[in-house]
Amino acid sequence: MDRWIAPGRVNLIGEHTDYNDGFVLPIALSLGVVCAAGPTADGRVRLTSAQRPGEVVAVAVDELAAQRDRVPGWARYPLGVVVEFVRRGYPIAGVRLDVDGAVPIGAGLSSSAALCCAVTVALRDLFAPGLTDRAVVEIARAAENEFAGVPTGVLDQSAAILCTAGHALFLDVRAYTAPDGPEPGAVEQIPFDLPAADLALLVADTGHPHDLADGAYAERRAQCEAAAAALGVPALRDVTTAALSRLTDPVLRRRATHVVTENARVLAVVDRLRSGADPRAVGALLTASHRSLRDDFAVSAPALDLAVDAALAAGAHGARLVGGGFGGSVLALVDRAATDRVTARIEAEFAAADLAAPRIFTVEPAAGARRLD
Repeated sequence: MDRWIAPGRVNLIGEHTDYNDGFVLPIALSLGVVCAAGPTADGRVRLTSAQRPGEVVAVAVDELAAQRDRVPGWARYPLGVVVEFVRRGYPIAGVRLDVDGAVPIGAGLSSSAALCCAVTVALRDLFAPGLTDRAVVEIARAAENEFAGVPTGVLDQSAAILCTAGHALFLDVRAYTAPDGPEPGAVEQIPFDLPAADLALLVADTGHPHDLADGAYAERRAQCEAAAAALGVPALRDVTTAALSRLTDPVLRRRATHVVTENARVLAVVDRLRSGADPRAVGALLTASHRSLRDDFAVSAPALDLAVDAALAAGAHGARLVGGGFGGSVLALVDRAATDRVTARIEAEFAAADLAAPRIFTVEPAAGARRLD
């Protein structure tokens, strides 16, 4: 069988803005999910995972929708992709899918989107080679939203499909998802050459997993929709800072405040990187993003705050939680020469708090989904 890979992602900045029609700035990771796939003629999907040895999920293609609640939770992501292809009229007589993931699960690095996207690009090449990148993003997101039951925006899937090596992906979500196709300027590759600036991005996986299917993520999304409705706009993308005072509900006002200010921070980071400014200049914006996620959006956790504070104390230019929050990972922008010092400080703070040692590694902007064989 041939193989395809889709990467995990880390979001430089722009958290919880995608489903509010806003702006995001992710990079793809070198860590990804590999899908080996091949067509069959038996009318069934046969699914295995290297992370679940000995477990085989086999379901008739025409029974997938009815069998959703009977398959393991992890299997709903790739099976949901098959459902979406069939729903869109692409005949699949049968397929074998063997997946193997290197993206840490529950770390806020989009392991689920990497899984969905790896399967989606495999099925595209096997059964629907004319699909556009946006259609691939839509199928992968629909699989996660509808079959897996996680109401994500398009950030994770877009990063997995559209990112390029050495760049951050500036995505205007509203422009990219326009009904008649992506509008001009919807996608821009922003140069982000860390080695040239003697910088590194550290990711600290705190080991405290999050689960976006547990309801908290959906609650935040519903609160954002309620805030937009209260202000009479289609999405929080359309809200100005001055308009926030019109929200009388203090919780909705805080949620909206994060989205409005986070969109502004994304645009500020893009402007600075696009102009060729020293990337160190964006560090304060990353830290401000964390404080907003902690205080206004209320999606941080003690382990995340501890990692951020430790990184900053050791000299990081900026640090923030990444992903949906409630657990997962922290990103820190550091001088390359300070990598060991920042790592040691985070590890020491976790040990002092009697927490399990975090997994800490460096990342650089990598390529998006592609065929390996």
